[in-house]
Amino acid sequence: MEEIVYYSELYDLYKKLLTDKQQEYFEEYYFNNLSLSEISNDFDISRNAVSKQLAVIREKLDEYELKLGLYKKLEQIKKSVDDERLKDKIIDILLS
Repeated sequence: MEEIVYYSELYDLYKKLLTDKQQEYFEEYYFNNLSLSEISNDFDISRNAVSKQLAVIREKLDEYELKLGLYKKLEQIKKSVDDERLKDKIIDILLS
């Protein structure tokens, strides 16, 4: 469960750096809870291809976080700022 939340948060930060197809695969799997088989049927590709694409996407998200560190910075903001309105405003600015 933690992994799903982590990659969902990374996706929110870095999705614009992924291709349209990668975004579709990710959203179908993580947000719409479709199985690999369901996604493969919907996109007319093999189940193995979907699995490999999801692995590539996770690797890219990890790489982006390693290089840019936005998730880490957001977590630091969440821990450091007590004023909820200010915290939300800072996060909105960073995510826009």
